[in-house]
Amino acid sequence: MNNRLLLALPLAAALAFPAFAQTASSTDQSQPAATTSTSTDANATGKAPLAPPSREGFWGRINPFARKTYVRRQTEPIRDRVNELDELTSQNGKAIKDTDARAQAGIKLASDKATVADQHAVDAGNKATAAQQTAQQVTTRVQTVETVVGNIDQYKASNQTEIRFKPGQTMLSKNAKDALDEMANTVKGQRGYIIEVQGFSSGKGQIAIQNSQKMAESVVRYMVLNHEIPVYRIYLVGMGNAPVEGAEAKHISGGRVEISLLKNDLEQLSSNSSAPMASSDQPQQPK
Repeated sequence: MNNRLLLALPLAAALAFPAFAQTASSTDQSQPAATTSTSTDANATGKAPLAPPSREGFWGRINPFARKTYVRRQTEPIRDRVNELDELTSQNGKAIKDTDARAQAGIKLASDKATVADQHAVDAGNKATAAQQTAQQVTTRVQTVETVVGNIDQYKASNQTEIRFKPGQTMLSKNAKDALDEMANTVKGQRGYIIEVQGFSSGKGQIAIQNSQKMAESVVRYMVLNHEIPVYRIYLVGMGNAPVEGAEAKHISGGRVEISLLKNDLEQLSSNSSAPMASSDQPQQPK
């Protein structure tokens, strides 16, 4: 009797254990199914999570004699999902590199454009400075021209020479010619000047005027022939025995000729205008 009980108890336990294992397996399969629907959208690949392996009864769970095909079938979905994650990681890396390359190219392009804009600004500033200097020079020259034009008929005495003649003489002496040579040399190549020649003679009336005219003409003839001074720059007048302006009347013995060199501002205008023109004609050095 005791031997029968000992044999019945292990047999009952062996029959009850597989049933319990199948009940637990069905419970485990129902729980992951509930969580699958909630976590589908949270995967990086956008695919549904892997389903738990199918349970093949009691020995499908704790089968100690699983074959290679069984193991491969169970691990193949995991390997595919790992490959998908590797591919996704590679794509993300390439996208990051492309984005960084485009950002660097954009930064370099913006930097180059900023450099070009700075250079253009510097060139514009230099041109503006040059234009301002040119405008200032033009303004200065215009003011000078206005001043000269306003004083074009205003002559100022620059040099004065007096030549003495003996009574009844109209020919120039050596000293007189030397004095005229010295005055004529000071006006060569110049502009804006006139020479005033006034003759004075002793005597009375028309005779004194004629004698003074002849002495003045001898002076003008010498300056025109020997120094090629234009006739239009010489003004001649015979004053006779007229008193000198601003002096008391006095007796004149013989005759004399007063030569006055008068200048205006045309020569100054010529010198001022030639200097800026010479400087503007020089080639500018590259910066």
